[in-house]
Amino acid sequence: MNNNFIITIGRELGSGGRIIGAQLAKKLNSAFYDKELILRASKESGLSSSFMEQVDEHFSPIQTGGLLGDFFQQFYFSSESCFQIQSDVIREIAEHESAVIVGRGADYVLREHPRCLNIFVTANMSDRIQRVAESHTISEDEARILIEKADKKRASFYNYFTSKEWGRAKSYDLCVNSSVFGLEKTTDYIFQLVKDRFSPIP
Repeated sequence: MNNNFIITIGRELGSGGRIIGAQLAKKLNSAFYDKELILRASKESGLSSSFMEQVDEHFSPIQTGGLLGDFFQQFYFSSESCFQIQSDVIREIAEHESAVIVGRGADYVLREHPRCLNIFVTANMSDRIQRVAESHTISEDEARILIEKADKKRASFYNYFTSKEWGRAKSYDLCVNSSVFGLEKTTDYIFQLVKDRFSPIP
């Protein structure tokens, strides 16, 4: 095993987890994967990126009959296939480079990787609503609804594919509330932990 390290980041919508991940990757001089992982998986699988985005981090098991049942069965297999493709890409990334990977159950996929640190980023609801409302140019009420839907979607995906519980402390190595110190200081805090855990950083 080489000295490459992987930082996985699970996050609530509006927590700033993606921003923290990107800032952390820059400070660590490592690769960063979020939507970039979808593009790479699309390229390597031959599936369109729009298709993979449609089923990305999404799993809603529904049992019903008729044409609607056929649709959800097809969507179920699409979700399964997408997860497997992304998992293969995640393993390939971990084998060849140090990286920060956001979402996609990467902590579970790399559960046997000896140099992997799994982090979950949360935030106070008021901060999440404000951040989502500003980034999407929507009202606070609309932001709250979007957050609730995103949380439900991500939890459903994570809980099904990983057999763990999304957002629960025992599912990760570290859970951090970005509202306590803000995004910059939270990034600095995680950066120091990574340096202590994987020193020397390659």
